[in-house]
Amino acid sequence: MNSMNDTEVVAGPASGRTSHTHRLRGLAGTGLVATLAAMVATTLAAALAQAAGVDFEVPDGGETIPLSGFAVVTGFFSLVGIVIAVAHLRWSARPAMPFVWTAVSLTAISLVPPLLSGAKTATTTALLGLHLVPATVMIPTLARSLRTRAD
Repeated sequence: MNSMNDTEVVAGPASGRTSHTHRLRGLAGTGLVATLAAMVATTLAAALAQAAGVDFEVPDGGETIPLSGFAVVTGFFSLVGIVIAVAHLRWSARPAMPFVWTAVSLTAISLVPPLLSGAKTATTTALLGLHLVPATVMIPTLARSLRTRAD
């Protein structure tokens, strides 16, 4: 193998399956890192809002949403977003744009419950903002990853 005249060829994968699996794993890995970032950003934003006087008390039952609740819900729905991104990568020729439309639509729908909760104005406003924080982390990150992996 030291000779400059070696004629051996290193073959790629026998099928596109390995490449496809690699793309899915890469997207999932990027998504998991983005999920952690979204969880931290959302929890930090909720803590800042709480420090500014927002009580996060929801009238139905009168319970206060704990900071850990923001992290858990953000993590769960971010994982749902990753699954949606993987589905678009798997079944769409150009997955980034359909993913963005789906994610933005679901984000818009997620804004409805805080508006209907009957919470104080400050709580409602903070909850609306806290729905947008993970969306601004997850959607661009996954869309960018879909663009690079679909090529």
